[in-house]
Amino acid sequence: MPETAAALRTVAHNVRAARVRAGLSLEELSRRAQVSKGALVGLEKAQGNPNLATLVRLADTLGISVSALMQGRAEGRVRIVAADTVAPLWTGNRGSEARLLLTTSGPAPVEVWRWQLEPGEEYPSHPHQAGVVETVSVTAGRMTLIVDGTEHTVEAGRTATFDGDTAHTYRGAGTTTCHLIMTVHLPPGPSPTP
Repeated sequence: MPETAAALRTVAHNVRAARVRAGLSLEELSRRAQVSKGALVGLEKAQGNPNLATLVRLADTLGISVSALMQGRAEGRVRIVAADTVAPLWTGNRGSEARLLLTTSGPAPVEVWRWQLEPGEEYPSHPHQAGVVETVSVTAGRMTLIVDGTEHTVEAGRTATFDGDTAHTYRGAGTTTCHLIMTVHLPPGPSPTP
């Protein structure tokens, strides 16, 4: 959820540029991403405030990372990000949040997320494009990871990985806040044509 006008303008520019590169009309992107055409038109005009689920659906449909929709031009060879300077892309009713810190460049980018899940609060995610692999490393507390209907407990000091092309949910478990680092490994993009 971009919070500033500048961030929303960046998302608007990046969505339109990715849509044009992919050769998709607004109608076709709307249909494929299951996002209303009105919301898409507003987004490309830097109006509204898209939620995380909308950004993920657009990124998956366009074959790019969520951060590719949100980031401006690269500022140098090394990028250092302080988590507290990145606005959460999702916040739960109990104080949970998810922040997309950065995405690596290259043919198979990796998104790096920092999550905080309060006990009992959950975030259900729709299936991603084929080839997406997620890894969650719990640094404090405990979570329940639900993949394709099966629950898995992941405690501090443990890491789980799974194919993200099936329904999955992250839920805070136990009595304390769960902190985790998530990586989302995106499949390689199409090879550039000469």
